[in-house]
Amino acid sequence: MTESLFEEVTPLGTRVRTTLSYWTRIVRFKHPVMQGKEDKVRAILRDPVQIRQSRKDPSVHLYYGPDSPYYICVVVKCLDGEGFIVTTYRAESMKEGELLWHP
Repeated sequence: MTESLFEEVTPLGTRVRTTLSYWTRIVRFKHPVMQGKEDKVRAILRDPVQIRQSRKDPSVHLYYGPDSPYYICVVVKCLDGEGFIVTTYRAESMKEGELLWHP
């Protein structure tokens, strides 16, 4: 069985999860700058600054939170109220796309 690292419910009601092995892949090969930022990513999923829909794939949502002077973007694939983290990275600005939620 795959070891779950965490699961959070977003303001849209989507249950988002990731596994330890997938998180390790993200921080080791894709975005090492995210190493040690698991708690920040979890907080962004629970309480983002904005949630935007990807312009390329409507089932992909971009969750943004502050990481001064940058943002952290958590990319989530959503299917039937369930989601999983595709990747997460630091960004200088928020991408265009339909605004789905903001506080």
